[in-house]
Amino acid sequence: MIRSEQIRSAALLWQEHRDAEFPADLRGVEVEDIDMVLLDADTAGCASAWITNDGTLDPQRRRILQTCVENLGRVVPQISDPSGHQYYQRLTQLALLVSGALDTT
Repeated sequence: MIRSEQIRSAALLWQEHRDAEFPADLRGVEVEDIDMVLLDADTAGCASAWITNDGTLDPQRRRILQTCVENLGRVVPQISDPSGHQYYQRLTQLALLVSGALDTT
């Protein structure tokens, strides 16, 4: 996939994620000592910055995104609520799309 297609795909997924309501059952919840609201915010911030900056991230955001990808991999399998699982699965997909695009630069 070329960079412009990656950005377009991420932007569509990002808009879908922004339109979704945060799962009420996960507000104020920690899974594996990971605050779910902060995980969402950190991942979303990195994805938004990557889209806004035409597919680039500064080194600090790259590190944050990598941590988010790792943390999402730990927590998503433990989310039993269907809406929460779907919400974080989409966030994982977005994080992996951005992370994968960074690996090709």
